Amino acid sequence: MKEVKSRNGHEPEFIQAVQEVAETVIPYIAENKIYNGKNILLRMVEPERLISFRVSWVDDDGEIHVNRGYRIQMNSAIGPYKGGLRFHPSVNASILKFLAFEQVFKNSLTTLPMGGGKGGSDFDPKGKSDDEVMRFCHAFMAELCRHIGPFTDIPAGDIGVGAREIGFLFGMYKKIKNEFTGVLTGKGLSWGGSKIRPEATGYGTVYFAQSMLKTRNENFDGKTVVISGSGNVAQFAAEKVIQLGGKVVTLSDSDGYIYDKDGIDQEKLEFVMDLKNNQRGRISEYVNTYKSAEFHKDEQPWQVKCDIAMPCATQNELQGDDAALLLKNGCICVAEGANMPCTAEAIHTFHEAKILFAPGKASNAGGVATSGLEMSQNSLRISWSREEVDERLKDIMEDIHQSCIEYGMEGDDYCNYVKGANIAGFVKVADAMLAQGVI
Repeated sequence: MKEVKSRNGHEPEFIQAVQEVAETVIPYIAENKIYNGKNILLRMVEPERLISFRVSWVDDDGEIHVNRGYRIQMNSAIGPYKGGLRFHPSVNASILKFLAFEQVFKNSLTTLPMGGGKGGSDFDPKGKSDDEVMRFCHAFMAELCRHIGPFTDIPAGDIGVGAREIGFLFGMYKKIKNEFTGVLTGKGLSWGGSKIRPEATGYGTVYFAQSMLKTRNENFDGKTVVISGSGNVAQFAAEKVIQLGGKVVTLSDSDGYIYDKDGIDQEKLEFVMDLKNNQRGRISEYVNTYKSAEFHKDEQPWQVKCDIAMPCATQNELQGDDAALLLKNGCICVAEGANMPCTAEAIHTFHEAKILFAPGKASNAGGVATSGLEMSQNSLRISWSREEVDERLKDIMEDIHQSCIEYGMEGDDYCNYVKGANIAGFVKVADAMLAQGVI
């Protein structure tokens, strides 16, 4: 960690991600001579390739803008780089390196042959016209296309990159390369996409939480669930919770959160989906239609009493004080739908209380798992049914849960899922790196 901090001192998110993995993996390395003296973790934390480039584009008024584009190709020991693209003003090298590092372990846990990568830009699609987003995406892909390919690096969507952006990116790649290949995942169903892909991260998070609850003879039926975010992950996590009999009472965005004491049912959720996906509105507008709901400006939903909490918005959104408040209000399970949404202090608080806690690299792996299934369908030139993809997703999430149990049990009655996920993900990648030599 001393060396990592020395080399990456200006990258706090990346250091946080590495620290969390190192604390559980280094004792395992010390106990297993095959990894001892190989500096395997030090090699894992250094990206194989870090690409930064200029993206120039023209807005609707004819003004030229310049953004930064990135692609972090972290580790390809078990397969081509795989990971999303994020368009958000907060994007920088530190955030993308932490996401790429997490992605290596997450992809390993799926058991599919995918390495880890991440990319994006500090471009903000919010408030931009469709034409402006198209021009930016075309400019972005004009450079990125040099570094990706179906056997090299297969990006997907992330925050700020949905179906619209993937379409524009894919169109430019196809034009430049003059080939129709599965180089991006999250594509539309009519041009190579997979059923269940939009739902996969949210559904997978709930499937993982369901597996955790089963270990204590519990389930979602009748449970009150607090969810942060109102984007893709939050929407479909809420949908699956509702299907399983849970009562979702909150959703949020950067303006604040809504609390609906009557519960957000399927009809209300469809209103939110239309509001966020089609109208590109704000979650505060929910209370204009559903008068029983409250909007809490500039606040997060962790003060709301619940049985299960699912942070599905962004990194470090759930702090130590929030964790203590959740425990005080009787929360028994926390499953991360976003990437690293809980701070180290919050995670420590959950572990001390020995409640069920799932780290994002395990519980939100459903998205990249289904991206892997989309890659398989593209390679085979076939399309699986919704039921078949959903069943494969369930199986993958159950397998990930079992891997966490295998490596994370502390005593007979408590599983440290952070430890389990880190070690299970590490072992597969480390073994491949050792087999391939020092490269």
